[in-house]
Amino acid sequence: MIPFSVLDLSPICEGGSPAQSFRNTLDLAQHAERWGFNRYWLAEHHNMPGIASAATTVVIGHVAAGTTTLRIGSGGIMLPNHAPLVIAEQFGTLAAIYGDRFDIGLGRAPGTDMGTARALRRGMSGADTFPQDVVELQGLLDDPAEGQTVHAIPGEGSKIPIWILGSSLYGAQLAAHLGLPYAFASHFAPAALDQAVHAYRSMFKPSKACPAPYFMLALNCFAAGTDADGEVLKSSMMQSFANLRTGRPAPLPAPDPGIRDRLPGDVLAGVDHALSCSVVGSEASVAEGLHRFIETYAPDEIILNGQIFDHAARLKSFEIASGVLRGMGSRTAAE
Repeated sequence: MIPFSVLDLSPICEGGSPAQSFRNTLDLAQHAERWGFNRYWLAEHHNMPGIASAATTVVIGHVAAGTTTLRIGSGGIMLPNHAPLVIAEQFGTLAAIYGDRFDIGLGRAPGTDMGTARALRRGMSGADTFPQDVVELQGLLDDPAEGQTVHAIPGEGSKIPIWILGSSLYGAQLAAHLGLPYAFASHFAPAALDQAVHAYRSMFKPSKACPAPYFMLALNCFAAGTDADGEVLKSSMMQSFANLRTGRPAPLPAPDPGIRDRLPGDVLAGVDHALSCSVVGSEASVAEGLHRFIETYAPDEIILNGQIFDHAARLKSFEIASGVLRGMGSRTAAE
């Protein structure tokens, strides 16, 4: 059975609050643990009215405290916003408290607008040091080297797995060069998916951390009782993307069944393209979509995102998806 995981942005819904978002995040994580999900990743975004997970490692600790077997991590930490030593110490602290259950997924983008990026990076140069910072973080989490003077305490020797996240060829090539697992953000930026998969697998250099390429595919899931109900669930995320792309970020809107008739044509086309890697609808439709994705890309793991307004409907969507993926694994084993 292919491992399957959850990507959670801890959405703040219209009329809701960050406190409610964090309660929902923990509740979803606890259900995901029971349903057989492998990882639970949270994403760093800033100055976003609809996303509560800005202090990502703090929310990761919240989820770790309420679960026991899930691997928990970042999808991702935007490394340019942080000194590698700080990330090593934060995740080292989590590992010291909760054990060997963590992943550090790293992104190169700031996860926000440029004004907020400048506020986050006070005193930093504009140079792109992402590759060097990744290597520095690896070293801080590894066993100490002779003559090393800077140590992550806690963190040193933990060897917490590092992933590269990306939506372009850059991340794929870097992950391949460093011999690290790679997760592609096809759930919102699918344009370079085919090229990135090929580049990562063809250029991969085995490493101590990852002896063979390991590729995780992200996609959106809006599963419900019927295809029409699934489309209604998806309409909240469609509105959210439309708001973001027109410079009006907002909390996650309530579903709008007529959204396709209300969005300008160019905006709708952009939203449809961004969310084209989605499975939507009934259990049968979701099963068909997941099977098609897996057959096409043969990922080593699937990570599902679902920005759904109603928490109960969100839980149901992930439950349906987990049942489909477990069923696919059972059929494969039987064959």
